[in-house]
Amino acid sequence: MYHTDLEIWKKSIELVKLIYKLTEKFPAKEQFGLVSQIRRAAVSIPSNIAEGSARSSHKDAIRFVDIALGSLSELETQLIIAKELVFVDSVQQELDLLKQVNALAMGLRKYYIERSE
Repeated sequence: MYHTDLEIWKKSIELVKLIYKLTEKFPAKEQFGLVSQIRRAAVSIPSNIAEGSARSSHKDAIRFVDIALGSLSELETQLIIAKELVFVDSVQQELDLLKQVNALAMGLRKYYIERSE
């Protein structure tokens, strides 16, 4: 299975694009602060899904899905912080897509676990 064929990879790429559009609205003083952190966390998600899918063992693949799940939690927290600091009016669209990606990640993790037993 090639990573670009995975629904989670496609959805997480959509999430990255949404995040980049959203963070363009942040104050300039945040370019090297929260904007950088948010973008790195977002990019980490499809990157780790891709790397995990290229691994030869399911155990390795699970580890990379776990890293992607960690990045999803990090991104969710950062989006909430951005909203609380009133850098943006809403992050609902991003959070909704993030939840979809999270559900897909959990499904992929379960798939790998079942195949590794």
